[in-house]
Amino acid sequence: MATDKRKVYAGAALLFVSSVLILMSGPFDIGISTTVAGVMAGVAALGLAAGSLLLGTSEDGRAV
Repeated sequence: MATDKRKVYAGAALLFVSSVLILMSGPFDIGISTTVAGVMAGVAALGLAAGSLLLGTSEDGRAV
């Protein structure tokens, strides 16, 4: 089975960046407003979904 390395790297990067964003928007007091934290968390959730989708479809055959 061939693996698309671009999808793996892009998915892993999206998962990493999104994880950092969602952690920054939560329990840490970094001086951002509640609205900005909510938007960051929303974008991070979409990034986690996209990263998971990329990793799940990176191989040939049926997607996970």
